[in-house]
Amino acid sequence: MVRCCRALWQAGLIAGADGNVSVRLAPNRLLVTPRGLLKAELTPDDMVEVGLDGRHLTGSRRASSELDLHLRVYRRRPDCGAVVHAHPPTATGFAVAGESIPGDVLPEITLLMGQVPLVPYATTGTPALGDAAEPFLDRHDAVLLANHGALAWGPTLDLAQIRMESLEHAARILLAARSLGRITRLTPDQIHALERLRGTPRHGPTDSGD
Repeated sequence: MVRCCRALWQAGLIAGADGNVSVRLAPNRLLVTPRGLLKAELTPDDMVEVGLDGRHLTGSRRASSELDLHLRVYRRRPDCGAVVHAHPPTATGFAVAGESIPGDVLPEITLLMGQVPLVPYATTGTPALGDAAEPFLDRHDAVLLANHGALAWGPTLDLAQIRMESLEHAARILLAARSLGRITRLTPDQIHALERLRGTPRHGPTDSGD
């Protein structure tokens, strides 16, 4: 988790105390980053252990203010082993513009996570944000949070981090393609071929904000 936080900061996907990371330790226990501390300077001793009910178990710090958002993912996705929340600049620009990241443009995104939909705006650090995100959790592996940032998850912390970095990279490519005047989409047959490689069809590959 310390390595992940530093990597996110070094990549410019978070600033200061922004963002949060969690890892599932057991079916009903997880480790989460604390609130209010610089992510680039966190140590293992700063991490907070909580139950799946949100109850504080161990650690001298207070858990992230976005703990509820993480808990929603773990409760809805038993396959989830880690969650990463960050503010990747270009992807967050899409979120501010009210757009999603399409899953039918870049093969890497189709294979890695499919479409990254936009969660409607809700106040950060409140249950309302979890309420807004929950309808998207079963069918996707990452989401944009309107006017806020992005959330990615996976069976391992490495994969959750990869998805976060990849959605930002995809957003930069999409922005560059727009500046050149055109985004060329994959055909349904091309999407289906990629989904067969992945092994699991993704939902809504053509549902984007373009």
